[in-house]
Amino acid sequence: MIDLIGDIHGHADELEQLLIKLGYTKVNKYYSHPNRTALFVGDYIDRGPKIRETLQIVKQMVDNESAIALLGNHEYNALGFHTINSNGGYLREHSVKNILQHYETIRQFKNKEEELKVYLEWFKTLPLFYETEKIRAVHACWDYKSIACLKKYLNNNRITGDLIHETVKPGTELNEAIGVTLKGKEISTPNGSKFKDTDGNERSQMRIKWWEDPSQMTYNSICIHPLDGLPNTKIETSILKNKDYYEKDDKNVFFGHYWLKNKPSLYKENICCLDYSVAKEKGVLAAYSFDDELVLSEQNFTYVPRL
Repeated sequence: MIDLIGDIHGHADELEQLLIKLGYTKVNKYYSHPNRTALFVGDYIDRGPKIRETLQIVKQMVDNESAIALLGNHEYNALGFHTINSNGGYLREHSVKNILQHYETIRQFKNKEEELKVYLEWFKTLPLFYETEKIRAVHACWDYKSIACLKKYLNNNRITGDLIHETVKPGTELNEAIGVTLKGKEISTPNGSKFKDTDGNERSQMRIKWWEDPSQMTYNSICIHPLDGLPNTKIETSILKNKDYYEKDDKNVFFGHYWLKNKPSLYKENICCLDYSVAKEKGVLAAYSFDDELVLSEQNFTYVPRL
């Protein structure tokens, strides 16, 4: 019996409200439930007003075995941002774009750098995916080929020790598998058209519904977020690096990452996104309470609005 919880992004107050609403109580400085476990799908840092407090809550729960925490792309990016490479620079460039993404985390850990180092080391202990006989959980995308690659290279599905240096080497199968797992699948927009993402960055790659068969989809229907001008024409499957998609009869899969809006709902009976944009105005922090059901139900969502 697991409560799967979406991207928190430093919204500790909403997290505490959600845990209490789910029946967790704080005893001995950490939240727990008498017969349930929380599973966080990643992205604890950046954006929100209480990043340190969020990490404290999640880590204390994990340390006391009342929760499981997966690695999100923001934690992975933070590892690269703070890890020095062989040339004396950093694995993740300190560009204006990247500094802005991490700005709130950097600001809130000012003069607390040793504390931040503890959390960075902790990030290396977080698995990139979780699987039981009935469910799967991942931050952004459960791609069969990528998961198989991670199992081959990672230490118990974790980026332990100095393995972070290997994961950032462009063009390697490990680097590509990390990218798909933590950031999802993308394709180029038709005719090279550009749009702005949630952070205002100009992009020409759009996030796609990786659980759908691309050969049956159009550019408009496969895009996760509606974009003006996308044609209702079949996708040129030749542009896809990986043509696999999630099987309709496979295990229930849970993930975050995608900044969805409105009331939490299911994409399909076995496809559940939990990121409902708590870091944005009118967003919510969402959870799904899984009770071994074979078919997911929207009645099992619990959520709290952004304060």
